[in-house]
Amino acid sequence: MSTLVRWYGQSAFLVEGEQSVFIDPFGDMGAMAARGLEFRYPLIDDVRADLLLVTHEHFDHNGVEAVGGDPVVIRSAGTHESPVGEVVAIASEHDDVAGTARGSNVIMCFSVGGVRFCHLGDLGQAALRPEQVEAIGSVDVLFLPAGGGPTIGGESAADVVRALQPRLVVPMHFRTEAVNFLDPPDAFLEALGAPVVRLETNELVAEDALASGEQVALLSPPR
Repeated sequence: MSTLVRWYGQSAFLVEGEQSVFIDPFGDMGAMAARGLEFRYPLIDDVRADLLLVTHEHFDHNGVEAVGGDPVVIRSAGTHESPVGEVVAIASEHDDVAGTARGSNVIMCFSVGGVRFCHLGDLGQAALRPEQVEAIGSVDVLFLPAGGGPTIGGESAADVVRALQPRLVVPMHFRTEAVNFLDPPDAFLEALGAPVVRLETNELVAEDALASGEQVALLSPPR
């Protein structure tokens, strides 16, 4: 069975094979408009999952009520048993000052259909520490924040890719027509200098993307 990856915008993904995993859902983001921030991705609707992962407790990442199916929820660091097997959840920071500005972040690593995924959440550290790289281990598909601002971007994001050596990178958490408070992924793509396939859809089949030999798959925002 193939493993489908669907991007819902920002850092929200569904990974669906024999079991399904949803990472970092968001709910109603209308309150952001009062702060002059645009967040116009479609609401997450009619989605069920066996496992729900929350990398940190910011409201564009922890809208657990948006996901149905009574999933098991993991939102803390540690090694956890789950419906898809072992989840390795690694403590990290949302900023480059040891979490004192934006708090903690959890890197989530799991497998579906024999494909090893790593979702970095809102990683803000200037670089991964050696023990974090070791804990993450081998990665097939890396979900990587690439929009700078509150997370890594540009050269620092490229350095994280070089440290982890994933087979495929899927950028996330960057400026699109739906959000106005992040940078585009261009600085990251230029710094990495790797082949990029730009998809006209917000979905990919993981096995097909890995077989293509491209190192970066840039999904289109959902509409």
